[in-house]
Amino acid sequence: MGILAINRIYAALSALVLAFVLLPLVAIVWVSFFANRILSFPATGYTLDWYVRAWEQEAFRNGFITSIETALVAVAISLVLGVPASLALVRYRFPGRDAIQTVLLSPMVVPGIVGGAALFMAFIELEVLLDVEIAGTLPGLLIAHGLIALPWTVRLVTASLVGMSPSFEEAARSLGAGVFTTFFRVTLPIIKPGIVAAALFSFVVSFIDLEKSIFLVGPGRTTLQIALVSYLEWNLDSTVAAVATVQILIIGALLIASDRYARLARAF
Repeated sequence: MGILAINRIYAALSALVLAFVLLPLVAIVWVSFFANRILSFPATGYTLDWYVRAWEQEAFRNGFITSIETALVAVAISLVLGVPASLALVRYRFPGRDAIQTVLLSPMVVPGIVGGAALFMAFIELEVLLDVEIAGTLPGLLIAHGLIALPWTVRLVTASLVGMSPSFEEAARSLGAGVFTTFFRVTLPIIKPGIVAAALFSFVVSFIDLEKSIFLVGPGRTTLQIALVSYLEWNLDSTVAAVATVQILIIGALLIASDRYARLARAF
């Protein structure tokens, strides 16, 4: 078998995998325009009414706002904790360094439903110990989403720091710059693409989370993902497809922007 034949087989397999990934998304976008009152094929016509209906649903509207607010706070928490942690892990050698890095990255490999249940039980234990309500409150939800976003920030910022030569920081310090001056005037501008990508990717990870949120939301509060699941229990129409299409557009735009600032493939 020649090289040309192997390349063609490889291209065909790649096209099949890409189609397998993209066709469900294309189908959801397509269905979101169906005029059918009950979801079915083929379409009897096309309309934008489902998008209007979705926004008029209080659960979707409030869930969308809550998810946006929660994701923004999660980004702030992950950057405040993740950037200094990445600097320490890359620039310094100390006992337990590898163990700390493993702990910080562990939420990436723990199944979401397991992480959500673990956080819920941990919050209950803290409530008993501190006599302060945490589970089912907004602060508890924000803390959980900060933990969701933190490992991705550490991973992306660490990748940026690894690609940066320490000689730049050493030159600044040799010229009299202090630690903070060196960070803000030298290090931060160089790793800025990684930080921006980490912020965008952390937003996406928090925005799409369902497993942890379902354990931690309180009465009268819901995220967009939980609103979708609740709606599907009693309805089968294109409203869900319309909401999912909006999410696809938002997440796709953010991932493209993230890859623009830092090649995500280099971090994984």
